[in-house]
Amino acid sequence: MATHNDFGKQAEDVAAEYLQKNGYKILVRNFRFQKAEIDIIAEKDNLIIIAEVKARSTDAFMLPQEAVTKTKIKSIVAAANHYLEKFNKDQEVRFDIISVLPDEKKNLIIEHITDAFEAFDAN
Repeated sequence: MATHNDFGKQAEDVAAEYLQKNGYKILVRNFRFQKAEIDIIAEKDNLIIIAEVKARSTDAFMLPQEAVTKTKIKSIVAAANHYLEKFNKDQEVRFDIISVLPDEKKNLIIEHITDAFEAFDAN
């Protein structure tokens, strides 16, 4: 497996751990629908949280959250809709982005952007 894939997996693990420590219940990780994937689906305060984890080894070119394009949002929303229907969930949904970047000492810094986008942002 390529090093960037290892870093991406590590970032998802750190993000899931962060969410759990902050009172979120992880429902599913790496939920797939067609070509789309949702990194983490969690629940907190009767909300379904769809979390996209974005990691970069540096922010020299762009912040991790800037990599969440309209196309990516469309695929996340489609996968989220499928999840809600498949598991008969009727709770309100929130879309978050969790950005993971290493600092100068290689410690991973997490930025949790709640309500980062809405389903209609995909249009």
